[in-house]
Amino acid sequence: MSQTNQDSGPVTISISRRVIPGKVLEYEQWVQGITAEAVKFPGHMGVNVIRPTPPSTEYVTIFRFDTYEHSKDWEESATRAEWLARLAGITEGEDAVEKATGLEFWFSLPELPAAHPSPHKMALVLLVVVFVLVLAINLLLGPLLSDWPMAIRVFIGVFLQVMLMTYFVMPRVTRLLKSWLYG
Repeated sequence: MSQTNQDSGPVTISISRRVIPGKVLEYEQWVQGITAEAVKFPGHMGVNVIRPTPPSTEYVTIFRFDTYEHSKDWEESATRAEWLARLAGITEGEDAVEKATGLEFWFSLPELPAAHPSPHKMALVLLVVVFVLVLAINLLLGPLLSDWPMAIRVFIGVFLQVMLMTYFVMPRVTRLLKSWLYG
């Protein structure tokens, strides 16, 4: 990651692990335990676990943090190191780790944790989504907020846009355009 990516925006860490056959219950308990610990760390934004479809034994665990520094604090913590040590005899092979920062966060799909669309496709999608949201927010709220100070109107518009993009619009748009974005 470049220094600018490290300093800005959320970080998504995706880890793929192969569970030794017969050790699924132990791994599931391990996932619950490490997730309970990760939640306690500053900036933690959630964990997703993608379970394998037999005959595969590969699990993908996705941790999200609000900043690079918070993700680094988790990755370098003694707590995480202790939990990783508990994997001995439960998983096999090397972990595959991928990190995404900045705009990639809005385009993350749990089923494609290591894939990232091209910057040109991300820019085009964001241009359209941002335009439509800004236009809609201004059309809907403009008349209601016209007497408010401009700084407050802009803040409300930006706040609504970011919340809608992060939690509602981008997950759906990314799924809808999945074949084009990742093709």
